[in-house]
Amino acid sequence: MPLSVHALACAFGLGSWVAVNGLWVELPLIVTVLPEGWDLPSHLTVIIQLANLGPLLVALAHRLWPGRVREAPVVSAVLGVGVLACVLLAAFWRRTSWLLGQERSTAFFILTFFLALVDCTSSVTFLPFMMQLPAKYVTTYFIGEGLSGFVPGLVALAQGVGMARCVNASQSSDNGSLPAGEGGFMIQTEYLPPNFSTEVFFALLGVMTAVSLAAFAALHRVPRTYQLSTENLVPESDPVASVCSGVHPPAVGDPKTQHEAGDRGQSRPLQAKPGHSASQLAFIYSMVVWVNGATNGLLPSVQTFSCMPYGHLAYHLSAALASVANPIACIIAMFRPKRSLVFLGVLCLLGSAFGGYNMAMAAMSPCPLLQDSPLGVALIVMSWVFFAGLLSYVKVMVGVILRDESHSALVWCGAAAQAGSLLGSVTMFPLVNVYHFFQAGDFCSTKCPS
Repeated sequence: MPLSVHALACAFGLGSWVAVNGLWVELPLIVTVLPEGWDLPSHLTVIIQLANLGPLLVALAHRLWPGRVREAPVVSAVLGVGVLACVLLAAFWRRTSWLLGQERSTAFFILTFFLALVDCTSSVTFLPFMMQLPAKYVTTYFIGEGLSGFVPGLVALAQGVGMARCVNASQSSDNGSLPAGEGGFMIQTEYLPPNFSTEVFFALLGVMTAVSLAAFAALHRVPRTYQLSTENLVPESDPVASVCSGVHPPAVGDPKTQHEAGDRGQSRPLQAKPGHSASQLAFIYSMVVWVNGATNGLLPSVQTFSCMPYGHLAYHLSAALASVANPIACIIAMFRPKRSLVFLGVLCLLGSAFGGYNMAMAAMSPCPLLQDSPLGVALIVMSWVFFAGLLSYVKVMVGVILRDESHSALVWCGAAAQAGSLLGSVTMFPLVNVYHFFQAGDFCSTKCPS
């Protein structure tokens, strides 16, 4: 198998979630410009949940016209919209308008919705297309999908987004500036220019998406010289990959699937564990709801409040390093899978403890614990990384367990994941934007009691 096709499969997978991941790691710079400020992440979580309209429309099309919806045109349209949205975002992300008596980032929100629509729809279109290729290419695709979180994080680290310093500035009064000798100075935050602008960053996201589109066009022209019906498209040694992608093929533990596989002469399916009891399944689905609610709704909505009081460097590192935790968790789960429910429960509790620390620091904003200490910065950064990594591992392994349970179990897993994500987003939005439970501050000028 030529290495060039592996490179194309990896580049194609890069475009799956690169846009949404890029938005999250760029937030430390965006929140200092757009009028929503620290409330911006809570808006993004709701917008991304609304973008699940794309997968629902694709599923509905497959339901209404079974066998007539082809992935290739849908993938081309999805990636084309992604490239266009990135270009428009680079040009208009600062544009605001007055809505309901307040200044709103309407251009940013609308274009973010289309980017999220592209990435959410990729979950139900990219993998079915890749299933037309041999299993080795599918595995390479998952590597590219993992890079969709890793590459934007590296670019953001190189950009140095949101860096700031505290400077003396003259304090203005009603009659003008106060003289320097009469206490007319105050400490203000001065944002340092990044190594390259947000516009360039969004343009780079567009380039990555365009590379994915070009790779897809090339893959679509790969000669089909093999017999697909006899190919075991998901290798036995790689059950984790399909779970990390967000799309799950029919569970090999399903009797109907095993019967069809035997009729087609496929290789031996994955060995599933005996069926779990009702109480075990209830525990598993509870973890699915909680983990997705925490990682996709509750905590991302308040990341600014938990990190910004420690300085822009803390927020920058937390956003960038936490973005790579998911692909790292997938890699660890691929080589060190642990199906023990007790073990996964312990990891879930440990990850939730880190999430609880993050939430507590957000609730204490703008004066969290160890605010002026390097130890506080290190703790909040590590807490976000471990929170994302541990719960991502739990999410992956729970998906693997349900994948081997039955096809219907996997369907309910997806429903539980979406329900948890939606519940987390809907819960946090009014707390942040209506009741203002979390308070913003300024790292340089906020005075906290000692």
